[in-house]
Amino acid sequence: MDFSVQPVLENEEFQLIPLQQGDFESLYEVASDPKVWEQHPNKDRYQREIFENFFRGAIESKGAFKIVEKSTGDVLGSSRYYNFDQDDNHIFIGYTFYGTKSWGKGINPQVKKLMLDYIFQFVDKVHFHIGKENYRSQKALEKLGGEKIAEEEVAYFAEPTRTNFVYEIKKENWI
Repeated sequence: MDFSVQPVLENEEFQLIPLQQGDFESLYEVASDPKVWEQHPNKDRYQREIFENFFRGAIESKGAFKIVEKSTGDVLGSSRYYNFDQDDNHIFIGYTFYGTKSWGKGINPQVKKLMLDYIFQFVDKVHFHIGKENYRSQKALEKLGGEKIAEEEVAYFAEPTRTNFVYEIKKENWI
């Protein structure tokens, strides 16, 4: 891999900053609301010990970000790049979550645009794992032009295997 999957990305309103160990408390404050996880495949991530495992996986991925609102400095959530496939020249974006105060405000499309604009300098396709029952995320990705291409079982860091859909956005279709 000849590129960084953890640069600082920003626009006028938001900044994606590489996740560091010291970010745990501010991110857990956002993640501790059970509503955040109600449509996610692993609904118990609001519990501190479960989130500690999730956070450890994010740090070890070396591709995770905290999402910050520039005007207030508030941590809004997290996302990451992961599972780069050199042979097929694709990477995944996922493990994204936002606190409920960020929902419905157009934040996710802006964050995904930052991530996609950056990574399409290096890859031809971006894939996304989305939980089978995560209708909110499925709809959001379809609005971005994502196409459902597969269904697979995904196990995350000592969590049970869950059915996920795989969505894809191709570089040539990204505007």
